[in-house]
Amino acid sequence: MQQNAVTGSGIDAASTAGLGTESDTVVVHVQLRPRRGSTRRCLAALADLAGEHPEVSFAVTGLSKDDRVVRVTVGVELGPRDAVARFSPQAQAAYAFVSAVFTSLYDHMPVYAVEPSGAERTAAADLMTRLVPGSAGDVVPAPRQPSPAEHVLA
Repeated sequence: MQQNAVTGSGIDAASTAGLGTESDTVVVHVQLRPRRGSTRRCLAALADLAGEHPEVSFAVTGLSKDDRVVRVTVGVELGPRDAVARFSPQAQAAYAFVSAVFTSLYDHMPVYAVEPSGAERTAAADLMTRLVPGSAGDVVPAPRQPSPAEHVLA
């Protein structure tokens, strides 16, 4: 496996495709909002951070923009739901990574975010295709499907 800024450290395209699609896997989304002129610096800083946390699985899950900022959404896999509840080593490493995103990428205005929309996922897949030679457009995880317990009855 190769380490890179797009799919995080230690995660390849095949394993990224399933990120967030399993009902027992917990993924937290953090959105970075660099000013338009500093998007490359933001992605480079994210790559550096990935190098410091090789055990964490994450992927760029969404991309959008407005007049002032580019919104880069990063999905960080915390691990299986039952292991997260017991604060497993994987969950601890993921929490440390998210904490580092908030402290070291502070200039890029990180915030917790909801799952990206379909358009944001498509834009992220296009970015990944261009950034990672030979990568497929299916690198961006599909949205998580709610479990039957999460459905609200009217």
